[in-house]
Amino acid sequence: MDGISVGSQYAEHLTGADLRLLATITGTAPGPDALPQALADPRVFEAIFGPGAAASGEAVLASPFLAFAVAVHRAAADLATVGYVTERSLARQRVPLFDAPDLRDFLGSADRRLFLTELLTSFTRVASGRYRVTVGGRSRTRRFSELDPIRLAGLLDAVPEESRPGVYRRLGDVALFLSGVFPDYVANRMFGPASAPRLLRAAHVPVQDRERLAATPDLELLEQLGARWYRSALALAPVRTGRLDVVAEVADRFRQARRVLNHVADRYLIGPDNPWLVTPGA
Repeated sequence: MDGISVGSQYAEHLTGADLRLLATITGTAPGPDALPQALADPRVFEAIFGPGAAASGEAVLASPFLAFAVAVHRAAADLATVGYVTERSLARQRVPLFDAPDLRDFLGSADRRLFLTELLTSFTRVASGRYRVTVGGRSRTRRFSELDPIRLAGLLDAVPEESRPGVYRRLGDVALFLSGVFPDYVANRMFGPASAPRLLRAAHVPVQDRERLAATPDLELLEQLGARWYRSALALAPVRTGRLDVVAEVADRFRQARRVLNHVADRYLIGPDNPWLVTPGA
């Protein structure tokens, strides 16, 4: 990816405490090229997510990035031997879907595993604020939050043209994060009657397709929007980089990325014993 190894990019994110923890558990200080293998080590997973982690205090030393990287690598190991994975779309409802081979293939890419790890880490701190727009000749103040795609899409009308690829990229990120980690939240309360048409316009959906897509369930709609937002970011980017190549792959396989995140979140990140992420609005 851009001439830099995936292991080197993991190394850029890991803290000194993370590296010391990995060295303690594996018995050696892993260099960049050995980091993916260390992140997949079952002993590292047990130290961070196992039942004795809290008592030992080792989990406290792990940064969110390290925890998410280990969880994503563990998911790859989980999917190596199963035939189906459950789908969570409504609270307390799990439906088995026989798409494990597709999810296994998605996680077969080291670049895509890194992409998901960075995505999860980016939402441990959510940006929000205010911006000004001119409406009908009058200046107005609006709010935005990275966890609210409706408000975030409003930034497209306020930022200069060179900033729009970044807004579209983040819209794709929030669509993937919410639909993957909190699908029940999306299914229950995401969009109102006026919100879906506005977002479809922001995603440049052709007029003839908007009415049909606006009538789809919110979870399916967010999948469609997320893939389109990623593609808009790619189309407007002044330079195509290796990182954007991965974004293109995720746009084409958005549902697989969402389903992988659903598996990771359900198994390791959400719940009283694994409070790594908090439901929006909680």
